[in-house]
Amino acid sequence: MTPLVSSPRTLLVFALALLLAACEQPTTTNRISGLFPVEIGKQTGYVNKGGTFAITPQFEKGGGEFCDGLAKISLGGRWGYINTDGKIVINPQFERADDFSEQLAWVRLGGRYGCVDIDGKIVINPQFDMALKFSEGLARVKVGTKWGFVDRDGKLAITPQYDNALDFAEGLAPVKVSGKWGYVSKDGELAIGPQFDEATSFAEGLAAVRVSSQWGYVDGQGRMIINPQYAAAGGFSESMAAVKVGGKFGFIDASGRMILDPQFQSAGSFKEGLAPVAVGKQWGYVDPNGNLLINPQFLLAGQFREGIASARGVGKYGLINTEGKYVWSQEARVVTEEEEEQDTGW
Repeated sequence: MTPLVSSPRTLLVFALALLLAACEQPTTTNRISGLFPVEIGKQTGYVNKGGTFAITPQFEKGGGEFCDGLAKISLGGRWGYINTDGKIVINPQFERADDFSEQLAWVRLGGRYGCVDIDGKIVINPQFDMALKFSEGLARVKVGTKWGFVDRDGKLAITPQYDNALDFAEGLAPVKVSGKWGYVSKDGELAIGPQFDEATSFAEGLAAVRVSSQWGYVDGQGRMIINPQYAAAGGFSESMAAVKVGGKFGFIDASGRMILDPQFQSAGSFKEGLAPVAVGKQWGYVDPNGNLLINPQFLLAGQFREGIASARGVGKYGLINTEGKYVWSQEARVVTEEEEEQDTGW
């Protein structure tokens, strides 16, 4: 396999790809495929959990993960979709394409966004300036400078009126009005009035919100369950959330009780019983009891999905299993400390 020499930015994007996709995909989207996108040079292929190529590298860089059985790919500067056999099932024809969510995917044609189904049929004509994944039957769309929501038929369920908006989760979506964030329900009513300086989507009954410089958590009625007291706060996942106290990250439960004392330089959410954590400048993985099951050794580490996570070590990056062993890897140029800090901001 030809070694890949890559820039720090490319490596960062690769290492965080699985983490971001895992956080943003709605639970109703089928993401189980046993296949993972990897890049060799300027081509994307897909490996299985054993690190063997199931789909040889043949597509342009930027191929997506499999969602609802299809993955976005690019050929000749145009985007289409393949199935898990590597067969093109929706011909590359779009200027841009998103991952499928709830059996629908947004694509761009003529500078406008519309929607296709898994058969490649355009079910929502291109008309929006921007559009993002469906979640709980609704998708964010942008018309001019304002955000609203459409249903699966492309009908406006909530008129574009917000300065910003995030996905629906647990029946509510964060929306920004006149510089403050609140939450809208699916009928378009403001269930929680705009009052927060920043807000996130609900997860496990709570949402992280920022009041001035401190983060806390509210419930679906807008009641402050955990008072603002953290410098940073993540969403709840597997009954725990990462929070920053005194310059270090620890984990709390839904009552605000500190389960794992602040001790990490940075931390991600728990997925499949493991959370990526940074000890010094190296990343490893901790279990809910605080045991470091994978010792800190990576420069970057993503969340696990189907027992596989993206990770980057010194001179190497690729996919690891829950034992911390690479199942697939590529050589990479060693990044200097100055580059690392500039590229990640850590």
